[in-house]
Amino acid sequence: MTKISSKQLGETRKLQMTGGSTYILSIPKRWIIQNQLKKGSALLIREEEDGSLSILSPELRRMDKMEEVFIKVSPNEESNAVIRKVVSAYLVGYNVITVMAEKNQNLSLKQRNAIKNFARHLLVGTEIVTDAPAEVTLQVLLSYPELSVQSALRRMCVITSSMHKDVITALKELNQQLAKSVITTDNEVDRFNLYIIRQLKTAIQNSRIIKEIGLSNARDCLGYRLVTKSVERTADHATSIAENVLPLKKPLNAATFKRIEKMSSIAVSMFENSIESLFKQDFNLAESLIEKAKEVASLEKEALASFQKIESEGIANLRLIIESIRRTAEYATDIAEIVLNLTIDSIIEQ
Repeated sequence: MTKISSKQLGETRKLQMTGGSTYILSIPKRWIIQNQLKKGSALLIREEEDGSLSILSPELRRMDKMEEVFIKVSPNEESNAVIRKVVSAYLVGYNVITVMAEKNQNLSLKQRNAIKNFARHLLVGTEIVTDAPAEVTLQVLLSYPELSVQSALRRMCVITSSMHKDVITALKELNQQLAKSVITTDNEVDRFNLYIIRQLKTAIQNSRIIKEIGLSNARDCLGYRLVTKSVERTADHATSIAENVLPLKKPLNAATFKRIEKMSSIAVSMFENSIESLFKQDFNLAESLIEKAKEVASLEKEALASFQKIESEGIANLRLIIESIRRTAEYATDIAEIVLNLTIDSIIEQ
């Protein structure tokens, strides 16, 4: 049996009165020392939605709203390295990110353009508020309630599902323009992926934010982080299929395409239902999806066998295409298993 610590249970302290009208409550000395407080330290007392009170130390108050961060870079530093620093600051939760050249120098034009393009295309709710030779400042303007984690994830999933459907159409018609469109659309999924990670990281640091982003507890944060990763990888496989459609010169014969189309249809349906099981908190729906992966694996074997009758040109691309379809089904299974973990309480008799 797991032993519950006194810290987890909390401490009972009696409410006292001083001066005939002021109520006071003593605070554990351990907490005072841990937060490096002293007589006269300012604390924030906040009433939560459930009627409970939260007491925040100065450090926790700073975490409540991350301050501005300054990132100094060399003008000779690679643009990709600068972007990685910006992403790290964004994901940690900073609301104002200033990138500046060190030693009173100027950023290179390539660095400035890379930062601005990245912010515009991949950072949800972020605006460029300063664009000067020596520095670029980004500010995150979107607050938590404006776009919840569930809303962002749902958009991310709708885009991912559409990518997979479009790329199968591109394969059928050898439509290179549509295939290239799928590749470009992957940026939209990446935008929401970064936004969700930022929200979840911030919520883990400050439990009050968990409800503001639309979740219930820290366990949900972990579950949604794993789901988001699987959705992002599913979109990557749609992109991979598109990249393997581009080199193909001849349309597939009807029988081969039908096998691939059927396999894709099942995989995408599994993906959509796995996400629906998450939003509906439906244990049974998630459970029903796991066995479906076997059907996709069986269709993959049939497709691979049929390739033996096709000319060698394009075979490697087709193999990679069906591998990505199988991986899509496997990611759907991963999501379903996460849902099982999140909803297990619904089938346990109390």
